[in-house]
Amino acid sequence: MKYIYLDNAATMPINNSVLNKMIEYAKYYGNPSSIHQAGREARKLLDKSRAVIAGILGANTNEIYFSSGGTESANWALVGAAFANADKGKHIITSPIEHHAVINTCENLKKHGYEITYIPVDKYGKVDIDAIKKAIKKDTILISIMYANNEVGTLQPVYEIAKIASEHGVLFHTDAVQAVSNVPINLGELGADMLSLSAHKFAGPKGVGALYIKKGTKISPFIYGGEQERGRRAGTENVLGAVGMAEALKIACTDIMGSGANIASKRDRLINGIIDSIDGAQLNGHPTMRLPGNVNISFKNTLAQSLLMRLDSAGIAASAGSACASGSPEVSHVLLSMGVPREKAKGSIRLTLSCNTTNEDIDYVLGVMPTIVKECRSSAI
Repeated sequence: MKYIYLDNAATMPINNSVLNKMIEYAKYYGNPSSIHQAGREARKLLDKSRAVIAGILGANTNEIYFSSGGTESANWALVGAAFANADKGKHIITSPIEHHAVINTCENLKKHGYEITYIPVDKYGKVDIDAIKKAIKKDTILISIMYANNEVGTLQPVYEIAKIASEHGVLFHTDAVQAVSNVPINLGELGADMLSLSAHKFAGPKGVGALYIKKGTKISPFIYGGEQERGRRAGTENVLGAVGMAEALKIACTDIMGSGANIASKRDRLINGIIDSIDGAQLNGHPTMRLPGNVNISFKNTLAQSLLMRLDSAGIAASAGSACASGSPEVSHVLLSMGVPREKAKGSIRLTLSCNTTNEDIDYVLGVMPTIVKECRSSAI
C-alpha cells in the first residue's frame, strides 16, 4: 500500500547523508572534555559543528549552546532569563498559542512569583503588536513569542517584536523550532537575545538541539553539573548528535528559498483541492504568511481522531496538531485562542509537507480525502 508521510512538523525522517556522516564519525568516541587525543578529536568535531550552525544562522560561534532539543532550549531560555533577571522584575510576556514547552514553563514560573501576560492573537493566529507594547511594564524582563506556530504555521512579526523589546531593555526569546530551515534566519539582523531550535525538525537526529544566546545576555544555567558548554549547560555533549545537526542544517538551508517555494506550491494545491472538493472545510492560520509546508484544516461535523485513523488506513500519516499533545483529549489551545469554535476545532487536522512530498502524493491525498471525510461524517451521525 502507498504510504505518504505528512507529519513532518512532528518530526522528519533523518536525511541519509546526515546518517552516513554520523556513521562516518562514530569512531570518534572520546569525551570532548578530556585532554587526551580521543577527547581532543571529539572536541574538534564539536567545535566544527558549532561553527557550521553559527555560520548558517548568522551568529558567533560562542553564542551557540547545544542542548537535548527544542523543549530544553525553550525551558532554559525562560527559566534561565527569569531567574537571572529577577532583581529587575518578574513580569514575562508571551502568547496563548505557544508550544507547551513555553506555556507550561510560564505556568510553572507563576509558582515562583512571576507574572505572565498572554498577548491575544487574531483569527489567523498572529499576535497583536500594539498589545505587546501596552503590556510592557517597568518590571518586564522577558518577551517570548514563537517565530512560527507549530500547529497552524502562522509566521509572527518577530523582527518588530525584537525591536520593541530592545527599545524597552527587555530580553526577547523566540521559539524557532518550526522556522529554522523553513524560512531564512539571520540572527545578526533579527536582534533576538535567545532563539531555540531542534535538529529532528529539519531531518537531523532526535535528542539534540541548540539555544542561541546573544553575547551579553544575562541568563542562568538550567542544568547543573560540570563545566560543559562554557559553564552554562552541564552534561557530556552529544558529539554525534551535534555532527548530525550541523550536517542536516547545512543541507536544509542550501537552497532554502527555492525549496520553500517548491513546497509552498504543493501546499497551496493541497489546500485549494481540499476546500474546493469538500463542503465545510476551512483553512486555519494565515492564508499567506505561513510555513511553506503547513496545512491545517477544520472539517465541519467530523472528529479529528476518526479522520486520522481513516487516513492512516489509507496510508497517509497526519496529526491533529502538536505531536507533544497527541495523547491529550483536549482540543487545540492554539485553535481556541484563534477563536475557532470548539466543535470545529475538534475536526481539525494538520498535514505537513517536506521536500520529499511529491505531486503524486498530493494527487493521492486529494483523491481519497473526500471519501474519508464523508465516511467520518456518516459515522458521526
